[in-house]
Amino acid sequence: MQNTPLIRHVRSVLESNSDALSLHELLISIDDFVLECSSSQEPEVLLFQLEEDIQKVHHDVVDHSSLFQTEIFLAILYHLGPILPPSSVISWFDIVLRPALREPKLPTIAVNHAKELILSALRNTEETYIKQVGDFRCRLLDLYLLDAFNEGSGDDVLEWAELDEEQREKWSHWKRNLEDILLKFGKEKPENLLTEIYVHFADPTSRLQLLMFLNLYGSSSTFDESSAVMAAHPIISSLLFSLFLDTSSTVCAAGLTLFVKLLPIFALHARDKLKSMLPRLLAILARIMCWKERPPSPSFATSDKPPDAEFEQELENEANRLLPIRSDLDWKRLELTFNATTSMPPSPRTYFTILYYLYPSNVLQFLRGPAAYLVNNDVRSPYTLDWDKALLEDEIRRKSEPLLREHVCHPLLIWRDAVAELNEPEFWTRYNVPRITSEAVMLDVRNSTLGIGAQVASIIRREKPEDDNDASDNDEVDVLTQSILPINISAGKASISLQDMISASLALKSNMEVEVIDPISQWAPGIFKSPAQSMHEDSTTLSSGFDPQDIPEQVVQAISGLQREVLLLRNELNFELWLSRENVKHIGRLYQDRILAKTAEAERQGLYNKLRNYRAQVISLEAERREYKNQALSAKNKIAEWNVELMKKLREYREEKKSWLTEAAALRSEEKESQARFAAQGKLLAEATKSVFDLRTQKKETQHKIDRLKDYERQIEQHIKVQSLWEADFTKFNERGDEIIQMRNQYHQMQMRLESLEKTQVEVEDRARVLRRQNQALEARLQQAGRHSHPHVRQQPTFEVSAFAAENSALTAVNTQLKEENMELKDGLEEMRAMLEVLKGQHSGRRGVVSEPRASPLLFT
Repeated sequence: MQNTPLIRHVRSVLESNSDALSLHELLISIDDFVLECSSSQEPEVLLFQLEEDIQKVHHDVVDHSSLFQTEIFLAILYHLGPILPPSSVISWFDIVLRPALREPKLPTIAVNHAKELILSALRNTEETYIKQVGDFRCRLLDLYLLDAFNEGSGDDVLEWAELDEEQREKWSHWKRNLEDILLKFGKEKPENLLTEIYVHFADPTSRLQLLMFLNLYGSSSTFDESSAVMAAHPIISSLLFSLFLDTSSTVCAAGLTLFVKLLPIFALHARDKLKSMLPRLLAILARIMCWKERPPSPSFATSDKPPDAEFEQELENEANRLLPIRSDLDWKRLELTFNATTSMPPSPRTYFTILYYLYPSNVLQFLRGPAAYLVNNDVRSPYTLDWDKALLEDEIRRKSEPLLREHVCHPLLIWRDAVAELNEPEFWTRYNVPRITSEAVMLDVRNSTLGIGAQVASIIRREKPEDDNDASDNDEVDVLTQSILPINISAGKASISLQDMISASLALKSNMEVEVIDPISQWAPGIFKSPAQSMHEDSTTLSSGFDPQDIPEQVVQAISGLQREVLLLRNELNFELWLSRENVKHIGRLYQDRILAKTAEAERQGLYNKLRNYRAQVISLEAERREYKNQALSAKNKIAEWNVELMKKLREYREEKKSWLTEAAALRSEEKESQARFAAQGKLLAEATKSVFDLRTQKKETQHKIDRLKDYERQIEQHIKVQSLWEADFTKFNERGDEIIQMRNQYHQMQMRLESLEKTQVEVEDRARVLRRQNQALEARLQQAGRHSHPHVRQQPTFEVSAFAAENSALTAVNTQLKEENMELKDGLEEMRAMLEVLKGQHSGRRGVVSEPRASPLLFT
């Protein structure tokens, strides 16, 4: 190992030697090394050597229990971060980063260094480290789900109860840091984070904790930038399936809270996706409305008699229908999260309010016929049953009636139907998320009552004089109190005073000792005990040792119920914090509008005062203007009379001058014309004399040409006639183009016929040649026979000779006829060839016979 000066300085600082550099100087040296490594030609070698040296220093020097050394080492790694590859950061995770995130006493800046190092590794997109970064991202989410404290796990709650305060703080700190890292990574890379959540969401045991994290993610102030990515991500389908198919009311409540936050954001940033998922959202509303209360598991029943499992299962099936899931969905259903307590149905009120605000006509159309609405929108049922069998329309109608009665009439129901609501631009396109949330909440009768009461109180306060402030405050309280109607006991709910609720809330928030009286029916009677008894039992339990199998059933039931209540309350608190933040934004905008209105009113009053002053000034100025106008009018009349007189004199002088000028111009023009006429006449005379001389000379020179010109004219006339004849021939040739084509065809036919005739002629000549030879042979034989035979013998074949002579004459006639026909065909062929040559010459260049133009005979004379 090469012991470089930088490593020596790092070792000295970690060992706190007397000659060690300060932390600031050490970090400056590290920054210089980072610059040197970045500009080096072989940075990998330097970095590899440095990592080995730092690992050896960490192994030899660093004490894991020393917060000072941990802080220094995190600062060193943070300043080396620009050149550290993701693999190096991942290798330091278990050694340095993970313990740092678990330590609550570590300074905030050191924890931030650890977070930034982890985020730098997660941000890396190089192809070399894609798999390592993906595995590291999955591991972080696994740590959040399995290693951090889970409020929904009974084992984690029991383990939490055994821990001391310091260990609990470590667990809480570890979970908060993991949440912070994942939220920051989700802000920068929402696609990657949502993909990991989508993969882990398939496990039913992780859904509750993932939904709680998504609630935190959706409540962040920067979530609007990532909302479009989430709307198009498959995680939305998994969330909808969870609300469709899971039977855990706690998970369903967390999912509903998440969608109540997401719907206003999707309405602004992913409107098309929201329209496409609207039928499924309404189907989820129907399922939530028909959700029924589920009793605890039979093993936690308080009765002394053993439960009848078959009877309990039969009652459960009758009370809560468990619809079978389609096999192609491959969905693992989450059953009850907490078996030891009664599962209360989640409240659909807020979810219904936001859907009713965004799409009121579609909500009402769905409630009129849920199954028909879903079928018309081509929404496939996630169950093996169709929608008409899966949905209980009578139950939906009965459950939705109180919700409709407790909400005011939406104004849009008068102007639009369900189809126009989805096709036309929405009324909230120019709103922001706080305004949509606040206006949606005001559709609830209870909230609108409070709003109307506050509005009436503000009107009364403005109308009363300023010296009655105290009385106006009391009146406002009275108005608010009178506007809130008491809850009827017959409806199954007790009327609660608002002041009692405020007092209870203040007592709970002030960490005062509160005694719980009249516990609800779902708690076992032995759960709530006096503090002394509880302390005695706790000390007994701690002294005797903790055994999970020895926990009484009522304690397990209490823990399960408290877990569920804590999760639901935390979920509601998260939602209320988000809602209050959005309301504060909306209130800020309304306050700004109010300030602007007040400013405008003050400006309007000042302008009105100025207007009155200006009107008085205008009246005085109008009077002065009338006086000045009269004076100006009289002066104007005098000036007009004087101008008339001057104009008359000026007109007379002008007319006199005009006559003089006209006369002078006429004289000058006559003089000019005369001079021009004399000059033109002189020029014409000279030109005429010259032209006469030239003509005479030319006449003498061209007399013989003129004599020949008549001959040329006569020839030209003849040529014109010949040209007309040629043009007529040209038209004939053009008209006979088709005839030439036909002649070509005939020529080909005649050529073929000629070839056949030539072949026939050759055959005939051959035949005639054979006959001539036979004839010559016979004549020779005849002569020979005549010389050697007797006269009577020669007279015997006379008839044979006559027959042969007749045959020979016939063949000779045929041969002669064929020769004549052959000669005629040859002559016709020669004529056609000549004609074709002529036609080819005519059609090769120009159509028709066009001769070169003759030169004028005058040019050669």
